[in-house]
Amino acid sequence: MHRFGERRPGRPGPAGADRTRVPSRRRTLGGAALAAAAGGLARCGPLSGRAAAQRVLQGTPPGGGDQMERASGAADGAPAGPDQQEAAPGLKELAAPLGIWIGAAVTVAPLAGEPAYGEAVRRECSVVTPENEMKWGPIHPGRDRYDFARADAIVDFARAAGIAVHGHTLVWHNQNPAWLTTGAVAPGELEGLLREHIAAVVGRYAGRVAAWDVVNEALADDGTLRASLWAQRLGPGYLAAAYRAAHEADPQARLLYNDYGAEGLTRKGDAQYRLLAGLLAQGVPLHGVGFQVHVTAAGVPAEPLARNLERLAALGLELYVTEMDVRLPTPPSDEALAAQAAVYRSVLDVCLAQPACKGFQTWGIADRHSWIPGRYPGFGAALPLDERYAPKPAHRALGEALARAAAGRQSGSMLPSRRCG
Repeated sequence: MHRFGERRPGRPGPAGADRTRVPSRRRTLGGAALAAAAGGLARCGPLSGRAAAQRVLQGTPPGGGDQMERASGAADGAPAGPDQQEAAPGLKELAAPLGIWIGAAVTVAPLAGEPAYGEAVRRECSVVTPENEMKWGPIHPGRDRYDFARADAIVDFARAAGIAVHGHTLVWHNQNPAWLTTGAVAPGELEGLLREHIAAVVGRYAGRVAAWDVVNEALADDGTLRASLWAQRLGPGYLAAAYRAAHEADPQARLLYNDYGAEGLTRKGDAQYRLLAGLLAQGVPLHGVGFQVHVTAAGVPAEPLARNLERLAALGLELYVTEMDVRLPTPPSDEALAAQAAVYRSVLDVCLAQPACKGFQTWGIADRHSWIPGRYPGFGAALPLDERYAPKPAHRALGEALARAAAGRQSGSMLPSRRCG
């Protein structure tokens, strides 16, 4: 018998004869189409990315300052209309000259039901991450049944808009279906189920999902291996096996490890470094690391963050801010919003100064649809757009950071050339 985590020849088949293999719905993109999907960076609005950056640095939004007044004057609680969203260039447009992904986690219900939500995503994002739709529970609800409808809707939306997709997540300790966690799976079956699940999900979206959070939060807060279903029953080899299965299903996808609380030179940050270095030493197809950055207005110390990014980049890893939000007590004061803006600006500045940093995403597009109030009662207002999809100070801070970086690159004094994804 092979040890779990060792490479096995050929694509793994179903774990048992009674299992139903879900056919892959591949639509492989050619080189040009894949480049367009992997960011949509050439799709700017009425201004080019550099022209928009110059307008931001000059303090003049495209279309004139009267549009800012219209955006701030929308009826309370009502989403701002498309004409009210011209007050500032979208972050996607400002990021285009830098070749860096900029985006947000999205969910299918408001994409289908709120036109302003979809417009905000198209304006702001060159990449989107399905917030829940690709996790085990929603996408594999029955042992012999996959439900791809909600994930398909997001992928199809993104493809039509020229937006890349960052898949989330293939292996996690949360949001697993009851059939997987309640003991119905025999001890010897879990390895095959994991490989089969990854082959089915990644294979279905091969050529349409540019990057995957393959393993999410494998480390506990103290830096030890989390005692998840996967670690307890399969041992630490499950990580290597998951990456190899994902690479086999789509050799072109970028494969990431994603975690929280490991942004700096902390005990968990050190443990994450050792974990990833060890996987790379085994020849595991691991391409990057995602930093979630769920924080308060206290923020993230910039120097330890920069030093942590530097040492991970030295391993050859790409770096991504994957889930950032900055929660505030609600309702937020002007001072709190200014502090939030400074935190967003600081983290993006560190990312832009590091050539290996390839993406910056928030966990949600606007305060109207955010996980924070449900998880942290009394807190909210965590995202750069408000309840009406209007820009907040954090949005302006992010825009200014991108504009400064683009202006510096144009003058040849700042950022090196980047390749995204």
